[in-house]
Amino acid sequence: MKQDGTPHRITRGIAMPVFRSLLFAPGNHARRVEKSLTLDADVVILDLEDAVAVAEKPATREKVIAAFQAPRRALGHVRINAFDTPFCFDDLQAVVTSGVDGIVLPKVESAAQLVAVDWTIAALERARGLPAGGIDLMPIIETGRGIAELRDVARSGTRVRRLSFGAGDYTLDVGMRWTFEERELDHARAAIVVESRAAGLEPPVDTVFIHLGEPEALRRSTERARDLGFQGKLCIHPEQLGPVNEVFTPTDEEIAKSSRHVAAFEEAEASGSASIQVDGYFIDYPIVEKARRTLRIAESIRDRGGHSRRR
Repeated sequence: MKQDGTPHRITRGIAMPVFRSLLFAPGNHARRVEKSLTLDADVVILDLEDAVAVAEKPATREKVIAAFQAPRRALGHVRINAFDTPFCFDDLQAVVTSGVDGIVLPKVESAAQLVAVDWTIAALERARGLPAGGIDLMPIIETGRGIAELRDVARSGTRVRRLSFGAGDYTLDVGMRWTFEERELDHARAAIVVESRAAGLEPPVDTVFIHLGEPEALRRSTERARDLGFQGKLCIHPEQLGPVNEVFTPTDEEIAKSSRHVAAFEEAEASGSASIQVDGYFIDYPIVEKARRTLRIAESIRDRGGHSRRR
């Protein structure tokens, strides 16, 4: 619920933004920052947290802001340091500015943390003449307490539109072995998807895949996240962008089938029927809504300049 008591919900029928690939780059590494902004990521996340040594964090803030002043295709987000660190407030002071599209807040463990960060961002937007609510806020759920507090976090009533999952810190925190096949992550992934939907948020963004040079394993991880209900995946290397974008992009066949199902259902509905068979499928309201969702995703990707995939 929003703070005024009204539901914070994505309206059906309205195209939602699609965050397929979100690429991390260390904010203090000029060459990697420059390259990341030329790649086919939907979002580039310049990092002030784990990828930046403590001594370099203050100076890196200015570098990140400067990088986002240049023209770019991707959305520009900044991962700041966690709420309970001595860097979080100064990070916010620095990065709430023009050129920054969103802030990624790691290790979120309570709704109160999001409320405090949201209030700070809003105050800085007002003070600096920025559009109210214009800067996105995406929490990463990556601790046992974060999973335990998911219901309240998802219903924080803040500007948060989507959650994301961080398996590295999560498996470390709970003493879990992060295996190549990732079956142990199913519970956390499913919980994040369900609580996101119950709170009216967009589908969440999945964790990074830490094994480089393993395209087939990456694809399996990405397909599993997609099938569980995630809309995209965090990435740690440019080689991951192609497979991740492809998995989260509807195929030409899926788009054509969805179009046929929607058209046939709407024709039948106009005649008083709400259940039909098309292409050997039973089509009713839930199935046609899935088809419409596929078409909205494809439209959002086209609007961004992307393309569907063949198969």
